[in-house]
Amino acid sequence: MGDSNSSTGSPNEKPDNSSDSNPIVKDDSSLETIVRKFQDSISVGDRHKFWETQPVGQFKDRGNTSLPEGPIEPPTPLSEVKQEPYNLPSAYEWTTCDLNLAETCNEVYTLLKNNYVEDDENMFRFNYSQEFLRWALHPPGYYKSWHIGVRAKTSKKLVAFITGVPARIRVRDEVVKMAEINFLCVHKKLRSKRLAPVMIKEVTRRVHLEDIWQAAYTAGVVLPTPITTCQYWHRSLNPKKLIDVGFSRLGVRMTMSRTIKLYKLPDSPATPGFRKMELRDVPAVTRLLRNYLSQFVVAPDFDENDVEHLLLPKEDVVDSFLVESPENHEVTDFCSFYTLPSSILGNQTYSTLKAAYSYYNVSTKTPLLQLMNDALIVAKQKQFDVFNALDVMQNESFLRELKFGPGDGQLHYYLYNYRIRQELKPSELGLVLL
Repeated sequence: MGDSNSSTGSPNEKPDNSSDSNPIVKDDSSLETIVRKFQDSISVGDRHKFWETQPVGQFKDRGNTSLPEGPIEPPTPLSEVKQEPYNLPSAYEWTTCDLNLAETCNEVYTLLKNNYVEDDENMFRFNYSQEFLRWALHPPGYYKSWHIGVRAKTSKKLVAFITGVPARIRVRDEVVKMAEINFLCVHKKLRSKRLAPVMIKEVTRRVHLEDIWQAAYTAGVVLPTPITTCQYWHRSLNPKKLIDVGFSRLGVRMTMSRTIKLYKLPDSPATPGFRKMELRDVPAVTRLLRNYLSQFVVAPDFDENDVEHLLLPKEDVVDSFLVESPENHEVTDFCSFYTLPSSILGNQTYSTLKAAYSYYNVSTKTPLLQLMNDALIVAKQKQFDVFNALDVMQNESFLRELKFGPGDGQLHYYLYNYRIRQELKPSELGLVLL
């Protein structure tokens, strides 16, 4: 249900996107092209032996319109689900990670901080905070048994981790109970031990024990078979720092002062009634969000409990803002972003890159371009260095205009045990996984 390279997108940016015209580099990144390149690059015998045993869309079935959409395999009777954990190599043992315990949460944080997703040049590594991990892994109805660790038997050191959280995800007209699989991380020194497939099978087993048979996950690599492939875009908020640390480069014929001027933002949001979301806004935001997400092929089925947990502002974790009409106090628009810093590796001056990631945004009265410009302004006020956004939902409509540049990595979305016949455009996807 996940992958050892699973990722929420490259922390890095394509060079030279800081020119006056902010040109967009078109690359040959359609799903068909990616799949074809991948197929051509490896021998038949090596094509994801593990995934070919799993109920996921297979490359060989692409374009076969006779296959039905929906579950690939029917549920197994619960009495037939394996009751005992899968066997690990003899030096290791399973552990359930209770992130409410400070010591355990710190162990998970340290493992991820030192061993999780890096960019291709090994300059940046995701650095999820402990508060973020507790928030992301404790949604309404979460199962502690789905927060799975592997320890070395002798030292008791935590050396691997994988998680699932429950979600309701609508695919076309069908709301499906799923697990969202994330944070699959194996210590760098143990990557040859083949722990990842066993961990994926174990989290799958524990999900099945709760009578849930489908899952959603993302990866930075191509596996069988993405339902869509998205691109990350980056908007400089602190261009001098981003250039100093190698995240981005000075554009051709650009000086530092011109670059800083190019990315300068107003001091305060422009929209009347733009304010921070509060607890009393949960019902209104839920209505806005549910109505907005109904237009997408795949999207979460949020209720008020989900919105309260996931979108109510939490310092250094998630920020949410809305527009309340000064005339009638109706909540008409909403924007949000979460905080995911990256460690800067090997830099003498800076240790952390503070990044905001676009989450869910709904525009009904305020133009989306204006709403997102206000989001950039408040992110800049909060000392973020960069604002990242996927080209999902309606995001593509503001990316170029607001001086976002395309990133150098792609994010592939997958469903486990659920077939969608045709791959989706990113704009048909209404789901952001943390």
